[in-house]
Amino acid sequence: MSYKLHDKQKSLKRRFLLILGITTFICVLTFGLMVIFWSRLNLPFSNWQRIGIGSLIIVYGVLRFSRLFKKEPDEE
Repeated sequence: MSYKLHDKQKSLKRRFLLILGITTFICVLTFGLMVIFWSRLNLPFSNWQRIGIGSLIIVYGVLRFSRLFKKEPDEE
């Protein structure tokens, strides 16, 4: 009895989109952390605004990354 969720191998398209999604998530996460912590970025915001904008960018990246694992209706 197999305890694996998916015995089939991912398609080439699905694999490519996963790698692209992971790369995008890492870039968006890095940008959000740069906005929060890198003071030499010279943004015209106060500290609490920088934290808020950086947090929103990170949340956006997490939401995009979570959509990668959503099943399409035509996939089995």
